[in-house]
Amino acid sequence: MIKTFSFKRQIWKRLCKNWGAMFGLVLISIAILISVFGYWIAPDATPNADMQTVEIQAKSPGYSQLFLKIPDKKIVSVGWFANLIGGRESDFKYLPITKYRLQGDSIQVNKLVDEDTSTLQSFSINLFKSEAGQKGAANYIVTKKYYLGTDKFGRDILSRLIIGTKVSVAVGLIAVLISLTIGILFGAIAGYYRGWADEVIMWLVNTTWSIPTLLLVFAFTMALGKGFWQIFIAVGLTMWVSVARLIRGQIMALKQLEYIQAAKALGLSDGRIIIKHMLPNILGPLLVIAASNFATAIIIEAGLSFLGIGVQPPQPSWGLMIKENYNFIITHQPMLALVPGFAIMLLVLAFNLLGNGLRDAVDVRSEY
Repeated sequence: MIKTFSFKRQIWKRLCKNWGAMFGLVLISIAILISVFGYWIAPDATPNADMQTVEIQAKSPGYSQLFLKIPDKKIVSVGWFANLIGGRESDFKYLPITKYRLQGDSIQVNKLVDEDTSTLQSFSINLFKSEAGQKGAANYIVTKKYYLGTDKFGRDILSRLIIGTKVSVAVGLIAVLISLTIGILFGAIAGYYRGWADEVIMWLVNTTWSIPTLLLVFAFTMALGKGFWQIFIAVGLTMWVSVARLIRGQIMALKQLEYIQAAKALGLSDGRIIIKHMLPNILGPLLVIAASNFATAIIIEAGLSFLGIGVQPPQPSWGLMIKENYNFIITHQPMLALVPGFAIMLLVLAFNLLGNGLRDAVDVRSEY
């Protein structure tokens, strides 16, 4: 136990010396925290960050707008956990306005229609007093700032970017778990037992690998249907082949070593030899390919969402955000599509940097 703890501490020390890996680890940690607590930190905490205000569509980053908050009595309250997982409907309806004034027992506002047009509307002051005691309607005049602008439906880009992190992290995690489970199982059987089992599994691996990845994902998606969970399974079922080939080759090499032969002579079961004595010794390459598959899963999900067969609206996804706003690249608001693209690039880079750092840290032959 002491040796195991010492080895883990040594791995951590080596990893800390790799600035690229630590940079990737920090970015991944931030992405995980954002994906978990996204609805608590997003400016728009409604389900899927789908509060639409079409009057302010496609606005530049840093845009500010004046709103009248109208109390909505139909909203049903939800618990903190439900709010953490799926957000909650707003207690107010937000009416975009250009100016307002109090007149007698009413508040008159100029409702924004477009950049040059507004219409006059009047609301009873009692509507607001009943909701806030003696507070007047002026307390329901707020200014909202859209730090990354708004999309073509008038939704907050920053909020949808934050909530969309949940999809990218989740698809990577589940796809990697599926690919590792299938790949380790098949690769270990093929490499350890060889013979007909190896031939059958390698035929399946080569057949699967001969089909273009995107085409294979299309097939699984069409079979399973479009949706949030279907895309996870489809991506995971296409990435196990690289894991299986890696595990097979590593197991075949380790099988010839003396300590494995000694374990067989002692009568240890095949399962114990593979799990306890072989897999820990190929942890480095396994971590590298897991990180690579995580990054690949994020890119595939973004590509599928961009093509319209991945995550479906109104659920936010970085690929879907690019699809909804890519036409602005050649017009007047390129950042609406470039921001989610930068997010994909940074997260993929983070996993690649961390994977390379883990490979070097686990490799006992490396020196720092």
